[in-house]
Amino acid sequence: MATNAIRYYSKFGHTEKMVEAVKDIVGAEPQLVSVPLSEPVDTLFLGAGVFLGKVNGSVIDFIQSITPDLVKRVVCFGSCAIIKSPVPQMRQALQAKGIIVSDMEFTCSGSMGPVKAGHPNAADIRAFKEFVKTALAQ
Repeated sequence: MATNAIRYYSKFGHTEKMVEAVKDIVGAEPQLVSVPLSEPVDTLFLGAGVFLGKVNGSVIDFIQSITPDLVKRVVCFGSCAIIKSPVPQMRQALQAKGIIVSDMEFTCSGSMGPVKAGHPNAADIRAFKEFVKTALAQ
């Protein structure tokens, strides 16, 4: 049986809202990136947002703490209001560690004041749930 884990960083609550919506689908309790992996996992869902153009340093610190023998595959996701996606920054750091990163990725809008207000919304969450189901089937 495949083991899955969820780690995330959520400055404004957007990514937290996303992971809470999929924890039953993934079969894992979402944990902040400050919580290290305690056992090897087949699929790690790693989520973050972007603030001032960058993912939070704690996400990069978490990535530095994992190895290919601990994580078989990472599926990246996140939210952002201005730049296109936090995923490329996470992907680059993971690949530099030799960790396999799924070609599948998910990014939705996250609100920043009046910019993208109300996101992630119900449609974003529905799309994320479908994404997670598809990612787990691969």
